[in-house]
Amino acid sequence: MKRIMAAILFACSPIVAVAADNPDWAYPVAPQLPAPDDTIQVTVPGSDKSYTRKQIGDGFAPPDWFPSEHAAMPPVVANGRGPAVRACALCHRPTGDGHPESSSLTNLNEFYFTRAMQQFKTSARKGVRANTMVIIATAMTDAEVKEAWTYYSKLKPTVKTKVVETDTVAKSIVAEGGMRFLAAAGGNEPIGQRIIELPEDDQQAKNRNAHIGFTAYVPTGSIAKGQALASNVGKSVTCAICHGPDLKGLGDVPSIAGRSPMYTFRQLNDIKTGNRSGVAVELMQQVVANLNDDDMIALSAYVGSLEP
Repeated sequence: MKRIMAAILFACSPIVAVAADNPDWAYPVAPQLPAPDDTIQVTVPGSDKSYTRKQIGDGFAPPDWFPSEHAAMPPVVANGRGPAVRACALCHRPTGDGHPESSSLTNLNEFYFTRAMQQFKTSARKGVRANTMVIIATAMTDAEVKEAWTYYSKLKPTVKTKVVETDTVAKSIVAEGGMRFLAAAGGNEPIGQRIIELPEDDQQAKNRNAHIGFTAYVPTGSIAKGQALASNVGKSVTCAICHGPDLKGLGDVPSIAGRSPMYTFRQLNDIKTGNRSGVAVELMQQVVANLNDDDMIALSAYVGSLEP
C-alpha cells in the first residue's frame, strides 16, 4: 500500500506529495520496540566477543564481532561522536556491507562518497530513509568524512545479497533496525510487485553479525527484464555508458553491481520523485523518467544479481 496519508493532508505540497510514491515495502520504518535487555550476554558463532542486547543496539559503540578480520576502525566508524554522529559501523557494519535498510560502502570512490555526504548535509538527499543520514552528515566534519571513506575504501564486499525469483514469499515483519524478519505465525504470501529482503539467519542479523548475508526475493522474470532494460531495450538508457561495461563503476561514477536490490530501487525511486537532486542526479533523471515501479524492480533485481 502506498503512503497516501501525507498526500491527503498536504495535497498542495509537491515535496510531501512525492512521498505518496514511496512503496511501503521499499521504505520500511522500524516500530517502537521494548527497551533492550542489558543483563544477558549474547554471543555469535566463531567470535570470542560477547555483548548485551542493549550494547548491540548502541549507536556509539556497536558490536565488532570479528575485529581481527579488518583494519582498526577510525573513531567515527567505530564509535561516532555524540550527540548526533552515530557510528558508521552500526548500520554499515565494520565490513562496509551494510543491510537492506542502509547501503554498502565498499567500492565507492572518494569523489562520490564525499559528494554523497555533502548531498545529505544540504538535504539534496532527503525523505524517510535519508533523514537519519541528514542528521549525521550535518554534524560530521570534513575530516571525519575523509576518515570514514579512507577506511571503507580499502574493504571489499564480504557477503553478497542473493537474488531469488519467486511467486510467493514468506510472511515477514519489520523490526530491529528497520530490517525484515520472518513473521512468528509463519506462512507465505504472493510477492506481488515487491522486493522482499530477508536475512540468512534472523537472530544473527538481529545480533548485527557481519558474516550474515541477505536474500532478495523478486518477482519471477525480473532479472531477464532488468537485463533488457539495462541494455537499453525499451524505455531507458544503457547503464554501462556511465557505470562501466561490468557496472562496477567508471571514473567518479559508482559501482552498482551486487548491491541490495531494495536499496537500488529506493535510489531510482528517489531520483524519479525528486528526493535526490543535484548536478549528477540530473543525468539519472532521464534514465528513470519513463520507468514505472515494475521496471525499477526489474533493474534493481538484475544489477543486484551481478558480482560486486
